[in-house]
Amino acid sequence: MAAEEQQEDVKPKINLIVDFEGQTCTVKVKPGMPFKKLFEAAEKRFGKEPGTFKFTFGGQRLRPEECPAEHNMEDGDVIDAHLQQLGGGR
Repeated sequence: MAAEEQQEDVKPKINLIVDFEGQTCTVKVKPGMPFKKLFEAAEKRFGKEPGTFKFTFGGQRLRPEECPAEHNMEDGDVIDAHLQQLGGGR
């Protein structure tokens, strides 16, 4: 019984998939971990500079200070990475 209680105290990690133009990478995160770390890991894996991407989940933009638990993310959910548009059209 004590072993079961200890397992419940351990926060499970979930695998989130980051998709950028058909390329994917999987990042293992804790539900309460800020997205900032996930964003940095994904940009590094895709060989991009920090701040290059904006990330969305279900059409909603994700902010670095938010976490997967706030968006009810589950194991295997896909986050979309988009290149950040700089400047405007004139």
